[in-house]
Amino acid sequence: MVLSRFWLVIFISSIIFIVFSLFTADTYTIDYVLNGKKDDPILISEKFAEQLPAFIKDSIKKAPEQTMIINRDTLNADTTYVYKNKTVKIYSGVQKSDGLLPTCKSTLLDLVLPLMAYLAFFCGLMELLIISGASGKLAKALSPVFVKVFPSIPKNHPSISYMTLNFAANFLGLDSAATPFGLKAMESLQEINPEKDKASDAQIMFMCLHASGLTLIATSIIGYRAAANASNPADVMLPCIITSFIGTIAAFLIVGIKQKINFKSASLVIVLITLIAAIVGLLMYVNHLDLIGKNYFTANLSALILIGIIAFTLIFSFINEKKFTEASTTVFESFVVGANNGVKTGVTIFPYVLGMLVAISLFRNSGLFEIISNWIAFIFSNMGVSKGITDALPVALLRPFSSAGSRGFLIDSMNTFGPDSLTARLSSIFQCSAESTFYVIAVYFGSVNIKNTRYALGTMLIVDLICVITAIFVATWFF
Repeated sequence: MVLSRFWLVIFISSIIFIVFSLFTADTYTIDYVLNGKKDDPILISEKFAEQLPAFIKDSIKKAPEQTMIINRDTLNADTTYVYKNKTVKIYSGVQKSDGLLPTCKSTLLDLVLPLMAYLAFFCGLMELLIISGASGKLAKALSPVFVKVFPSIPKNHPSISYMTLNFAANFLGLDSAATPFGLKAMESLQEINPEKDKASDAQIMFMCLHASGLTLIATSIIGYRAAANASNPADVMLPCIITSFIGTIAAFLIVGIKQKINFKSASLVIVLITLIAAIVGLLMYVNHLDLIGKNYFTANLSALILIGIIAFTLIFSFINEKKFTEASTTVFESFVVGANNGVKTGVTIFPYVLGMLVAISLFRNSGLFEIISNWIAFIFSNMGVSKGITDALPVALLRPFSSAGSRGFLIDSMNTFGPDSLTARLSSIFQCSAESTFYVIAVYFGSVNIKNTRYALGTMLIVDLICVITAIFVATWFF
């Protein structure tokens, strides 16, 4: 309900702003909004040559290839005048994000199809874990802790193992594996949900913990920084861990208070202390490595763990092949069945993802997002916040809406201000320490056809805000 209304508000406000911009002729054109492509020139207007000031008209006619570029100022993109057949087209800068129709195309080709491939593969592995009995053993081992965090889940329920694998994949930076495990967890939790169109307490807790984005190995962020020639690409790893850990604790406390969870449980305290000890131990180990060692460790650990998960699943399945025979199937046939279910899940979530991303694309392309972010940066700068922080805020503002959009701002900040600047480092922490909230909501709740998300969206946005504030303090402290 809340998500649907929010989506409608974004869509309608963006359309109104686009129509207003078209009539005032000072922002974008229909071509830009509907048929634009990333990095294409933005067409501002089209005029007859005689309507231009004399000095511009003469300069264009005399210029090579009848094209002229005029620098307006150092902060904005160049203005380009293209003269042809007595008509001058005026461009200003390049398009920062895909237009509406290209967003529909890229959602299918660049997002959903790869996601369906990941779903097919990992859901195939999940089927092997289920039939071989590995998931049941994992659920049994972790039940004492999970029944405290998720009181409504029966002991040894299969969803426990799925959620564990999802948290582990996120923790280790295995994004491609985290989503299939998470979707399987949501499907399993939906089976015990008494109100099928309304999010259960267990689903909300799982979603908020997942979206808080606790990450130990920020593989992708380190890769972006290495590509930008940062002096130490891994220097943001510790701030990312601290920020995402605080976000996870905040999510647990907010939802736990709402659901009246017993925080004094001995098993919860032990798990929390163990988790903190593991993080501190790993940080101490990584900290004593030299630069080459840090980069090698962070680049290879996630890949090795992923291979380890796949190898364990296959070996355990073949060792317990008798269970597959008892189920009148084989290891390979079970994998195919699971992969087929993964593809069906991808088809189910596609309309939800498309609807959300089209609304977000319109919001960004209309110029409304840029105006809002500029005003927020203006307010912060007048409050005495340093420019290095305000320049990184677009990443924080766009992160809940679009991972790709915020990643574009991150890369642009490294190119503009340098990879070792406060702006670039803070942008990296923003990108790493939270999830794309609206995308996650659309994918996970859409996969099980839940329409009423209750307080999940509000809690996730509060956690996003906590991560932003924490990231600013941590980045200022470290850098």
